[in-house]
Amino acid sequence: MDIENSKRFLPEGKHLMMGNIAMSEGAIAAGLKFFGGYPITPSTEVIEHLAVRLPQIGGVCMQMEDELASINAVIGASLVGAKAMTATSGPGISLMTETISMAANLEVPFVFCDVQRNGPGTGFVTEPHHNDIGLMRFAGNGEFQVITLAPMSCQELYDLTITAFNFAETYRCPVFIMSDAYLGHIHEVVNIPSKEEILKKVIDREIPDEITKKFSYKDDNTGKYIIPKPPIMGTDYCPTMFLSQPHSSEGLPTPKPQLFTEMMIKKITSNIDKISLTESYKLEDAELIIIAYGLPVRASYRAVDLARKEGIKVGIFRLITIWPFPDEKVKETVKDAKAVIVPELNYTGVIAEQVERVTHLSTPVVRIPNVCEIHHPNDILKIIKEVAK
Repeated sequence: MDIENSKRFLPEGKHLMMGNIAMSEGAIAAGLKFFGGYPITPSTEVIEHLAVRLPQIGGVCMQMEDELASINAVIGASLVGAKAMTATSGPGISLMTETISMAANLEVPFVFCDVQRNGPGTGFVTEPHHNDIGLMRFAGNGEFQVITLAPMSCQELYDLTITAFNFAETYRCPVFIMSDAYLGHIHEVVNIPSKEEILKKVIDREIPDEITKKFSYKDDNTGKYIIPKPPIMGTDYCPTMFLSQPHSSEGLPTPKPQLFTEMMIKKITSNIDKISLTESYKLEDAELIIIAYGLPVRASYRAVDLARKEGIKVGIFRLITIWPFPDEKVKETVKDAKAVIVPELNYTGVIAEQVERVTHLSTPVVRIPNVCEIHHPNDILKIIKEVAK
C-alpha cells in the first residue's frame, strides 16, 4: 500500500475523539477525496481537521467563499470521480438547497453532514436542536428522495459515515448525516477497525466493466429500478447530456416528467428494506413503545431500564435511518402498543407526525419535546409512568 493510502487509515484500536473528528475520520476511511465547505459553528472542526488530513492522503479540502460555492464544488468533484462531501449547520443548508435539488436531479452522489444548532435565524449556535430534519427531507424544489442517518454516539458518527458514502454510491442521491451541537462536540472512545475490515465494507468509485452512459431508469420488463454506478466525467463512463431538468435515462428532456419524478422517489423507496436501519430494545413483551432517534435514544435506554425495574413493560424502537421513513416497520412495531412515546430534540415533533401517520387512531402518540437541552432519563421515565397508569 502506498504512503498516501496508508495514511488514510488510523491505527487499529481505541481512540478518544470529538464527534466532528470521528465523522471526518469515518469519511476518510470511506474514501473521501474532496471536501468543500465554509466554517460555521458547530461544524467548524470538520473543515479544520480535514484541512490537515486530506492533503496527507492526496485529497483536497477547499474553503470556499460561501456555502453556495461549497456545495457546487462538491458536486463538481463528485462528477469527476472523487468521493465528496460538505458539512455545515442550519443557515448553511438553507443556502445549499437549490444545488442539492440539482444534484438529486443529476443523480450526483455526495454526503452532507448537518451539525444542527438552534434556530430559526442564527439561533444559539452552540445548542442542539433537531430542527433541520424536515429541511433534510425536502432539501430543494421539486420531488426527490434523500437518505438521512441519525447517529447517537461518536462511534456511530464514524461507522455510519462509511455507510452514508456507500448509500450515496449505490443509490446516487444526497445522503445526510444528522448530527448536532452536542453530538459533534462530545468526546468518546471510538474503536477503529483494521484497514482490511474497513476496505471490505467500502464501496469504491470505479469505472465498471460494462460501460453505460445512462442515468437511472425503470426496466419495463422487470419493473425494477436500475441505478447505474455514478458517472466519471473525462472517461467513456459518462452521459453525453447533463440537463438540470427532468430527463430520460439518456439525459434528454422528457415529455413525461411524472415518470422521472416516480423514478427519483421509487429508486430509493423500493429499496427501503436495505436502506432502513433500525434497532430494537426490550420490545418482546413491551406494551409501551418509545420511538426515538439520535441523542434522545441514549436517555431512553436508561429510562426503559428504570421503568422495567418498576414492572412497566416498555421498550425502544430506534430509527437509525429516519428518511426514508420506514412506514411498514413502524406500523408493524406499534400495532399492539397501548401507547407510543416519541422524545425529540424539537418542539413540533417532526418524526412524531410520521409515527402518528402510520399508527392506529386509537393508540395515543405522546410527544416529549425538548429544545437546546438533552432529555434526562427521569423526564422520560415520568412520562412512561403517566402513560402506564
